[in-house]
Amino acid sequence: MAVDYKQLNGLALAYVGDAVYEQYIRDYLVSQGKTRPNQLHHAATRFVSAKGQARLMKQLLEENWLTEEEELIYRRGRNAKSHTAAKNADITTYRIATGFEALVGYLHLTGQKEREQELCQWCIDKGEKHGK
Repeated sequence: MAVDYKQLNGLALAYVGDAVYEQYIRDYLVSQGKTRPNQLHHAATRFVSAKGQARLMKQLLEENWLTEEEELIYRRGRNAKSHTAAKNADITTYRIATGFEALVGYLHLTGQKEREQELCQWCIDKGEKHGK
């Protein structure tokens, strides 16, 4: 039975997107010479925290970086009813971050590898500028 990833709910997409995006960030940080666990964790937080993801998502929207379809997927993730909440973020920030993760998951599951890489690299570039 083939799964139609375009029909998946936002939380399922976010579940995958969380792992995919974190892998990009981990690869990036290690490639930058960061090797100590505490150093890696601290640096990763800037990118993978709900606050960091929400900030990046807001920039993506402000800069009209997303396609119409990508914005629809983001909204599906953002509007999904989750029964959990982030430990260090308010509900609005958490939902925006969930939408971001849903978008990454969607790009990954639908095989849009080039766009996935472009998005993650954009986020890394913006995250580095914000962190300095």
